[in-house]
Amino acid sequence: MRWLKWTGIIAAIILVITSFMPWVFIASKGITVTGVDSTGTNFGKPAYFHFLAVFFFLLFVFVSKLWSARGNLIVTALNMAWAIRNYFVITLCRGGDCPEKRIAIILVVAASLLMLISALFPPIKISGKTTNRGMSI
Repeated sequence: MRWLKWTGIIAAIILVITSFMPWVFIASKGITVTGVDSTGTNFGKPAYFHFLAVFFFLLFVFVSKLWSARGNLIVTALNMAWAIRNYFVITLCRGGDCPEKRIAIILVVAASLLMLISALFPPIKISGKTTNRGMSI
């Protein structure tokens, strides 16, 4: 499963790159919304949470401990939830005006899903440690 670790790293890079690409185009206002520039809307800067999640994902991937694998699962689950939230909130039709979806918003969700899958199967070897009762784990 070592290739899955590299798949997650590549997905994290794709997530950062697609955060700067156009997510939707609102034709009535003439606005192109990206993850870091949503001027003219009330979306804020939704990609900043993705940047934070990618930072912790990469940090936990390169630390080969059990706690980092568990932390990585939490980080990627939150990242996936944020990606789904962004997809539904940003592409939602408002007042009869539906924005045109671009490929980058779909790639954000796909990259987040790949990161989550790679966090589900971490390449960790647990040594035979003993618990408080003297039983091996």
